[in-house]
Amino acid sequence: MPQTPLTIDELAARAGVTVRTVRFYSARGLLTPPDIGPRRVGRYGAAHLSRLALIEELRHQGLTLAAIERYLQQLPAGISAHDLAIHRALVASWLPEGSQEIDRERLERRAGRPLDDADLDRLAAMNVLERTDDPDAFRVDPGILHLGVRLLDVPFPVETILAAREVMLEHARAAAHELGRIFLDEVGEPDRPERMRSLSAQMQPLVVQALVTAFQRSLKEELRAWPVPPPKPDPGQNPRHSP
Repeated sequence: MPQTPLTIDELAARAGVTVRTVRFYSARGLLTPPDIGPRRVGRYGAAHLSRLALIEELRHQGLTLAAIERYLQQLPAGISAHDLAIHRALVASWLPEGSQEIDRERLERRAGRPLDDADLDRLAAMNVLERTDDPDAFRVDPGILHLGVRLLDVPFPVETILAAREVMLEHARAAAHELGRIFLDEVGEPDRPERMRSLSAQMQPLVVQALVTAFQRSLKEELRAWPVPPPKPDPGQNPRHSP
């Protein structure tokens, strides 16, 4: 997420849309107004970028502008960029998997930062992008690009991130298998594959949202269970005279 304010051109480049699109969404009230900086230049922040990314995901899902407006109106007032990113991840999970081939200049615009060879290797190791025969062209998964870029700044070696990813995939596969078995037993129509696929498509966003909510709550409980470090001694207090 951007740490410094973005101009409208920078915001559009980061989101992979045109400036005209940003202005159109703003005119429809889908984007909140920017802060006005020196020389009356609009400045956009992380919440604008996350909101714009969510709008684009909803649009790609096939929602009309009216439906997108209703979706956004249901979000809490003052929702954070972090929570907007979670909503976007949930919406992206409804979409079929896919990738885009883009050049290095466009990749860096989408990432919002220069990417050296070590960054590209790290993103490739996380399966965020794939190198091609052209050293300046990459196949990128747009749904997880921003997540991958944020992980570049996490002070963990890539092996640790991949180990964490494998743990999540292992448990996700197990949860998907058990949920699929439960739904199949309930519906009891294995001879009607079209009906099964239709029900699966209806249930998928609900299941994903339930899993994300359950994981967030479990993670909070886990963090609360971590040992609390002892308070640091007051440098002005003589330890020999403390009670």
